[in-house]
Amino acid sequence: MRTLYHLWLSPFCRKVRIALQEKKAEFDLKAENVWDRRPEFLAINPAGEVPVLIEPDGTAISGSQVICEYLEDTIPEPAMLGKTPLERAEVRRLVQWFDEKFNREVTENLVGEKVNKRFLKLGQPDSSAIRAGYTNIHHHLGYIAYLVDRRKWLAGDQFSLADIAAAAHLSCVDYIGDVPWNESPSAKDWYARIKSRPSFRPLLGDQIPGVPPPKHYADLDF
Repeated sequence: MRTLYHLWLSPFCRKVRIALQEKKAEFDLKAENVWDRRPEFLAINPAGEVPVLIEPDGTAISGSQVICEYLEDTIPEPAMLGKTPLERAEVRRLVQWFDEKFNREVTENLVGEKVNKRFLKLGQPDSSAIRAGYTNIHHHLGYIAYLVDRRKWLAGDQFSLADIAAAAHLSCVDYIGDVPWNESPSAKDWYARIKSRPSFRPLLGDQIPGVPPPKHYADLDF
């Protein structure tokens, strides 16, 4: 049985969880408080970061994109990166967009400031960062709407890792109730389709102690 070391509100860990579910790969979840810097965990991943996937033979693979590419190589169906070079390029472009740009402009400014700082005891949230997150998320929802108004899914006609990465980040922000869904019906409809996928259901059952999600978080119809 595989084991995935993760954190509950890490979009990168959620990305891997969804990918594993889509590939129908069985795995156990093990929460890792990376701030504890456990020597046993550092021996597995010297970077001290999650996600880390442990294969049944003990092999450790770390990093969300590395793990997802590894899964694509070892469990090729269903394909999550596209079939042609151009399709794969577009999927990877959008994965990078959400894992880097969206994460920097939205996830870190909202989830990082409002939740992660609390657990890491890093002081009070930065109000200017939170305001920036609120401003930036409007632009990103607009971009999602632009894409899905022209395509069935973000990268094209097929559900892909681009949708997984975007939904993983949005699910973390949605957990704290900070996604203005009503301003973007197209983005909301796209996210509702992802929420209804069996691979996404386990995320909707997540409960972080002391930080309950809003009522609509687990509602497939919002």
